[in-house]
Amino acid sequence: MQTAETPQPKRVTKRRAETRQRLLDAAGAVFADEGFGRSTVEQVCERAGYTRGAFYSNFTSLDELFLAMWEQRSATMLDGIRTALADRPSALTLEAAVERVLAAIPVDDAWYRITAEFTAHALRNPALTRVMAAREDAILGTILPIVEDALTAAGRHVTDREALGRALVAIHDGTSVQVLMEPGNEAVRQARQRLFVTVVSSYSSSI
Repeated sequence: MQTAETPQPKRVTKRRAETRQRLLDAAGAVFADEGFGRSTVEQVCERAGYTRGAFYSNFTSLDELFLAMWEQRSATMLDGIRTALADRPSALTLEAAVERVLAAIPVDDAWYRITAEFTAHALRNPALTRVMAAREDAILGTILPIVEDALTAAGRHVTDREALGRALVAIHDGTSVQVLMEPGNEAVRQARQRLFVTVVSSYSSSI
């Protein structure tokens, strides 16, 4: 007989995780198709094949659902960067390190549209803006040590950690638009890579 103290069976935890993931996947499709501001809980539930009850047992709002999507994608991106730089030659050049990192951060048209619309939505809500800023700082706090380690392997030392972090975010956001506007233009992608190399060089020095 199960008591109040009896742990939930693992299969329940797994099913809940699957439900949550299906809602996240459905939300990504709905947000990309409809736009975040025009999307509804009902649309997400319909796409996922669940009721509103299933949604609200996992998320309190579409805002919370988006933040969960963002956290998941950020974790995947960080894993990709770690993997890209984990197996590296002893004499890894700055250019090669940047190329590896950029390959691990694909420019995604649907995700860009979703985040741009959510950012505009968040800017109308100071509390939500603060949450996003805090999460951006946390992501940077995780990325920068990885970048610094790779730069050390390339014979360079970061001279201004905070400035480098902010510059990398600004370049990524700005050049992503250019890549999305001309998806088949390899020159744009190469210019993006060169710009990253230039900025990293500007905020680091030879050891």
